[in-house]
Amino acid sequence: MSNSAAFQFEGGRDGVLLIHGLTGTPTEMRLVGKGLNRAGYTVVGVQLAGHCGSEDDLLATTWQDWYASVEAAAEELRGRVDRLFVAGLSMGALLALRLAAMRPDWIDGVGVFGATFRYDGWSIGWTGRLSFLLPLFKRLGIGRRRSFIEQPPYGIRDERLRAQVSAAMFSGDSEAAGLPGNPWPALAEMVKLSRDVRRRLPQVVAPCFIAHAADDDVASIANADLVARRVRGPIEMLLLADSYHMITIDRERRMLIERTADFFNRVARDTRSPRMAA
Repeated sequence: MSNSAAFQFEGGRDGVLLIHGLTGTPTEMRLVGKGLNRAGYTVVGVQLAGHCGSEDDLLATTWQDWYASVEAAAEELRGRVDRLFVAGLSMGALLALRLAAMRPDWIDGVGVFGATFRYDGWSIGWTGRLSFLLPLFKRLGIGRRRSFIEQPPYGIRDERLRAQVSAAMFSGDSEAAGLPGNPWPALAEMVKLSRDVRRRLPQVVAPCFIAHAADDDVASIANADLVARRVRGPIEMLLLADSYHMITIDRERRMLIERTADFFNRVARDTRSPRMAA
């Protein structure tokens, strides 16, 4: 499987690693990447293992494989920059937090965008809310070919953009817009990742910029509150009033980019000496 959806924008000596969500693609982080690059950052958008291909490609991977993609990309980027920031959307936010917990000496700050520990937003039906059962189903071999098919509004409040993204998603071009559904076994891995990261949140000591849609259709604001309560580093929160779950591409993406760049700039300014790669 190619890694062609990954991207990088060369900039200054401060770097940002961007992480997409489950069944998503680096494309959902590209606009944020371009904005942060304009603000002077070197930016890399990682492609998670098993993503941007077929459902079988995804089902051949585990959450540990997804995290390994993140750590490998972070290790490569930190060799080229003085400070390293990491930010992710949805499941990508969890992977960003895990990296900060596991490698505190690598990470200077974290962008937590639409963190999803539980699918408890207003558009999620009862089947999605029972996702905590999926690891058991996977162990028992139940539902290997079952998926939760995404439903409107697909995490996007902007109707014109929603139409474009949904058309791409259902066209079969998974590299552009991801898969149209979340396979049960992949969601089972997501649940296991969520449990792992929840336990590790107190290990996160880097400053965290937590951004969440107030009206998130996929993951309620309780997910952001969980991060704010449990991490040990300083936090700043941004609630977006005119977006749904996909805040990196929805109506308030420019505000998200500006506030993220401002937060990372302040963290970098407060860092007395750059953290050089070992």
